[in-house]
Amino acid sequence: MSPWAEVLLFLAGGLAFVTAALLISRLIRPNRPNPEKLAPYESGEQPSGTAWVQVSTRFYIIALIFLLFEVEVVFLFPWATIFANDQLINETNGSWGWFSFAEMLIFVGVLALGLAYAWTKGYLDWIKPVQEVNEFKSPVPDEMYRKVNERYNKKRTSTSA
Repeated sequence: MSPWAEVLLFLAGGLAFVTAALLISRLIRPNRPNPEKLAPYESGEQPSGTAWVQVSTRFYIIALIFLLFEVEVVFLFPWATIFANDQLINETNGSWGWFSFAEMLIFVGVLALGLAYAWTKGYLDWIKPVQEVNEFKSPVPDEMYRKVNERYNKKRTSTSA
């Protein structure tokens, strides 16, 4: 059997296992939908407003800066393992250590320069948006809202008990 056939066999076996597990769980699980289960939620909170909100681009910029610096930090690990290589240091009479140290100082300096640039441009400032007050005046009196809410809460507490 060729190596590619083995890979294909493992992929087919994995796909068959996942498909079988999903089908069996669909057949076994109870299906009891109710309004509370079907209600949309996020982090356990009831949604407010529409889904068409503008998201600040600061989230995106902060995430990109974070990823940039995290990926760059990954380059420090191979440097740290080679930096302390005794064989290279002995063969170069110590100049290897100074060269690699200077190289890493330049690398970290470029990262610090990029961070300073992002900071001076204000990309790291977190400005809270000004909340607009809704000036909508409802034609329905507040007393009617209160009565409807009381009636709904009575029904809700009687069915959950």
